[in-house]
Amino acid sequence: MVSTDFRIGSPNWIDLGSPDLAESELFYGSVFGWAFEPSGPGADGYGFFRSKGRTVAAAGPLTEAEALPSWTVYFRTADADTTAAAVGQSGGTVRVPPSDVGEEGRFAQLTDPTGGDFAVWQAGRTPGLEAVGETDALCWAELHTPDAAGALRFYQGLFDWRARDGGVPGVEYTVLSTAEGEDLVESSFGGVAGVHPRVNVGWLVHFAVADALLTTDQVRTAGGSILVPPERVPTVGRIAVLADPFGAQFAILEPEPRR
Repeated sequence: MVSTDFRIGSPNWIDLGSPDLAESELFYGSVFGWAFEPSGPGADGYGFFRSKGRTVAAAGPLTEAEALPSWTVYFRTADADTTAAAVGQSGGTVRVPPSDVGEEGRFAQLTDPTGGDFAVWQAGRTPGLEAVGETDALCWAELHTPDAAGALRFYQGLFDWRARDGGVPGVEYTVLSTAEGEDLVESSFGGVAGVHPRVNVGWLVHFAVADALLTTDQVRTAGGSILVPPERVPTVGRIAVLADPFGAQFAILEPEPRR
């Protein structure tokens, strides 16, 4: 699961690009109980989703031409400029070049060679999200790609991720771990899967929930849609893929009880 250790290559931030922040605030507030807090003048509407007073995500208006509503995963880097240069040299695209966010940190918006958008965050005063790996917060990041082997080579070149088979019979799935950490399970944060007919190519954020069936009903009631209904994955838990009213996709995970 994602943790606030924020090792190099681990997810340390997520944000939502929305065409209507007020409506997004209502939706995610209804589903997860989040409250939206604008970051203040000069931020062009960008702000933070908070749960129990802690930042669990962020959101802002769509800023790129022809951009669709979506969630973006940021991975920790020690040097955003070096990582962005490596992306360009490895067949990816630098959509937004490295830029400072005051003294909070430095970021870049990127796309891998298989079409998956992502970003990197070089921490300044802000290391990352304040709550992850718990109920109603980010717990997993999953890449859906038409070229799993090619995508894995690309990201391993950037972050030196370790990879292992997911261990579910009949399912091709690679579990990702950071380069740091002696325990592969403890340092795992996400996975790589093939293309799904109802899931967009790219990174899919997963939020932990206490009850996947109940949360799915809340998404429907709040105006979202059910792309993949809740299904149990052995040893993992119950997972569903959903979309908010503007089409931004995300997943929920009700973890399997520990024994």
